[in-house]
Amino acid sequence: MATSVWSRISAALPPDKEHFPLQFSEKVPGSVVEMMRRCRSQVYGDAPAGRRLLDAQIVLDFSWEKLNTGTWRHVDKEWRQVYSYGCLFKVCALCRGEPSEEDLLEALRTCDMGLLMGATIMDDRLQVLVHILQKEVRKDVRNEDRGEAKRMKFALPEFPQISERLTIPRLKCPSLESFKKNYLLPRKAVILEETIDHWPALNQHPWSLEYLRSVAGCRTVPVEVGSRYTDEEWSQTLMTLDEFIDRYILKRSDTSVCGYLAQHQLFEQIPELKDDIRLPDYCCLGDGDEEDVTVNAWFGPAGTVSPLHQDPQHNFLAQVVGCKYIRLYSPEDSDKLYPNPSPLLHNTSQVEVENPDTERFPEFAKAPYLECLLRPGDVLFIPIQHWHYVRSLEQSFSVSFWWS
Repeated sequence: MATSVWSRISAALPPDKEHFPLQFSEKVPGSVVEMMRRCRSQVYGDAPAGRRLLDAQIVLDFSWEKLNTGTWRHVDKEWRQVYSYGCLFKVCALCRGEPSEEDLLEALRTCDMGLLMGATIMDDRLQVLVHILQKEVRKDVRNEDRGEAKRMKFALPEFPQISERLTIPRLKCPSLESFKKNYLLPRKAVILEETIDHWPALNQHPWSLEYLRSVAGCRTVPVEVGSRYTDEEWSQTLMTLDEFIDRYILKRSDTSVCGYLAQHQLFEQIPELKDDIRLPDYCCLGDGDEEDVTVNAWFGPAGTVSPLHQDPQHNFLAQVVGCKYIRLYSPEDSDKLYPNPSPLLHNTSQVEVENPDTERFPEFAKAPYLECLLRPGDVLFIPIQHWHYVRSLEQSFSVSFWWS
């Protein structure tokens, strides 16, 4: 197996170092470029394994410091590319010789770090290496605890009673003209039915836990820990999707602690999942191109809450798995929703929607709202800047499309 792994990886690389691009501006010091050239030579040479791994780690450590200096939006793309090259060199170092299963898992994790934190290099070569490594990483199908978890009995969720007077209207496949005239331009919320029934995620490849494990269980993903991002104990960490499912979806010994996978890179990182969804046709009514639509994944257990907040773009929230309770408020009533005075949370209300402090926030009860239960196959149109509160009633996987 070891020989075939390296032969497949080396076949995915340029044939020699002369065809292996390493071009950077003066923003990247010559000493760093020289270290990368040394790593490049080692890919095609016979340097000791320890030396290859050490030099790759030097590139990673130096670029990691640059990635974590200042705000993320100010990180230069070239430093993200340096980090990706460091990841590629480390994968090559780990997979030469006779890599153990731990080496292969570390190589896969390294690719994921490059995809998450780095920038595309060499025609997305890290994604090519991921496909090679995924086929080699063995699944532990003997995991008895996982089998027990599958047989766990989950209590039926308590669904809130939705008043017919307050419910968000539903509509089946309106025409583009009708949607634009009656909902987009007047900025009215609506639930669109039967518009994503053709998604593979809902038919050919239903997104069960087993399916998610099969296509991405060994992949490293960012996870938010905490029931809501406004909690003091909220944090972020990295773990494999298998670990996330086992720890936060199936075995929640402490139901007050939630893990939530919420990220916009998931579908770029794992193309198998991206192939299971489609861009809603109504996004073509926006001002930008398809590339301007931001696609987000939201996967977590029952009880996870998105506090009342507003976004600067329109949103199609497509429900794939499970059910969510959602409440919407108009931006015209923002003064009754008590936005957080913090610059970082100015788009988030201070009020706990389903348990408001009426003494601190007396006007909140006067704010009119609409609500709904969003079920698999439903797509909720949330107009720009409309305040929305979301609570997962079951294990849930949603996909949102932000567009202008």
